[in-house]
Amino acid sequence: MLKFFMMMIFMIPLCLKKNVFWLVQMMMMMMFFMFMNLTLTIMNFSNLSYMMGCDLISYGLILLSIWISFLMIMASENLMKVDFYSNFFLLNIILLLTMLYLTFSAMNLFMFYLFFEGSLIPTLMLIIGWGYQPERIQAGMYLLFYTLFVSLPLLLGIFYIYNKMNYMIIYFLKFYDYNMFMLYLSMIMAFLVKMPMYFVHLWLPKAHVEAPISGSMILAAIMLKLGGYGLLRILIFLQKINMKMSFIWIIISLIGGFYISLKCFCQVDMKSLIAYSSVAHMSLVIGGIMTMNYWGFMGAYVLMIGHGLCSSGMFCLSNIMYERIGSRSLFLSKGMMNFMPSMSLWWFLFLSSNMAAPPSLNLMGEISLINSLISWSWMSMLMLMMISFFSAGYSLYLYSFTQHGKYNLSVYSIYNGVSREYLMLMLHWLPLNILILKIDYSMIWF
Repeated sequence: MLKFFMMMIFMIPLCLKKNVFWLVQMMMMMMFFMFMNLTLTIMNFSNLSYMMGCDLISYGLILLSIWISFLMIMASENLMKVDFYSNFFLLNIILLLTMLYLTFSAMNLFMFYLFFEGSLIPTLMLIIGWGYQPERIQAGMYLLFYTLFVSLPLLLGIFYIYNKMNYMIIYFLKFYDYNMFMLYLSMIMAFLVKMPMYFVHLWLPKAHVEAPISGSMILAAIMLKLGGYGLLRILIFLQKINMKMSFIWIIISLIGGFYISLKCFCQVDMKSLIAYSSVAHMSLVIGGIMTMNYWGFMGAYVLMIGHGLCSSGMFCLSNIMYERIGSRSLFLSKGMMNFMPSMSLWWFLFLSSNMAAPPSLNLMGEISLINSLISWSWMSMLMLMMISFFSAGYSLYLYSFTQHGKYNLSVYSIYNGVSREYLMLMLHWLPLNILILKIDYSMIWF
């Protein structure tokens, strides 16, 4: 695991040279394939080195992180064209990727906390440095304060565990079961805000709307997954108390997911709609993890990876339209089928994956989550039906609003996509729908 960390460190000097935009991207591609060919043991942590190691959960999420970082550079070609601090941008992405890599591969609870919070800083710099509107400062503050407010209790909880146990290796903690309410609350809240759970989700749409395309991609694809990953790791040694308290989080998530799905119909900004749909999907993930059963854990993991690819691809699509029209408003971007017919196909493919159509990973994840939630209580069926129905509803709403209708005469200067954009969309869509063939990797762990 250390070799990949060193590779990222040695990529930093590359960013200081001129004309290395695509070189850094190709290096990431190379790193992705090297990491993909690691030997992996299904049951335990493998590839141990120093404080790092990976099991199946971290493996999938690290792969996703490298892949999305690679695609972020591809999506941000405009920065290179106008040379808007493109070297600093590359440096930022590499630092962010390093933080994420270390978060997912850290085996020490304190190290995990350190990099979990550290990944906030490059994200903040992305939003404030390359965002579009002046409100990006406010969005950055939201992001910072929501996350930092709950991260101090998490740190105290980790110190408490160290004080009791004298070690903090995540793998060994699974032999213990703490039945303490305050410890449970302090450990779990940081991850629920990061997910984000309904009630503490307000930072997410704000951050998405103000962030540049690369910021939106990494936020949707990886940042939300940090919360889910943290929960999967933490709940192992908080099982007793979680069995008593889980109903609270499941109820909030299900009702919140339904309410957010309705809220999606009120959005007029494409990015905002996609961001709210992320909250709805993540509420299902929280529900699945909180049921504490096998289906729920597996479904949460699969849906996290599926949603990462799908949501990121949808943000790419909205950015492609934004670069053409200069606006993300649903009122201005109508009738796009007339101007960009091939893009219309891609909108259809991604939105169908978003509403969990086969053969996407989202379908597999949602089936598992629905299984786990209904086995937990049959009454959750009502909310699950609503969430599934309305998630198809707002996907269709977004599609029909942008693709059909009478187009705006001022957009006559528009042209169809360029090959880079189609390649980028293809690289989002293929793993999302081909990985279903290797679903055994995602479904047989523990």
